[in-house]
Amino acid sequence: MDKNKSLMLDNQICFPLYATSREIIKKYRPYLDEIGLTYTQYIAMLVFWEQKIINVKDLGARLFLDSGTLTPVLKSLEKKGLVRRSRSREDERVLLVEITDEGMSLKELAKNIPCLLKEALPITNEECAELHRILYKLLDSKN
Repeated sequence: MDKNKSLMLDNQICFPLYATSREIIKKYRPYLDEIGLTYTQYIAMLVFWEQKIINVKDLGARLFLDSGTLTPVLKSLEKKGLVRRSRSREDERVLLVEITDEGMSLKELAKNIPCLLKEALPITNEECAELHRILYKLLDSKN
C-alpha cells in the first residue's frame, strides 16, 4: 500500500473497530437503561458477578481501564448500593471492591442482555465466534 493510501480512513483498522464498538454500545443502551447501568458500569458488574470481590488494580486490568476512568464508575456503583469498597486488611494500600446482595440480585435482570444483543447483530453465530477470537487475540497481544 502506498503511503498516501495508508492514510485513507477506509484503510485504517482502528476506525471500523472504534465505530463498531460505539455502535454496539449504543445497542446496549436501551437494555442497560432498564436496569439503571451505563455500559462501563455493566462491564464492571459482569466481573463482580463472576468474582464477587476483586481489587481495583486487577479490575482495571481486566476491563482495560485506568483508575481515572474506573474510580467514578465504582463510586457510582457504590452510591447505587451495588458494590462496597474497602481497604484490604493485609495491605491497606489495596482497595477491594465487593458486590452487595443488591448487586447480585441485579444479575437476574441482566441475564437476557447478551442474547438480546447477539440477536441485534447482523452476523452469524460462527462469525460472532470468529470475531470474538480475533479481538481477544489482539487484546492478548497487548501484554
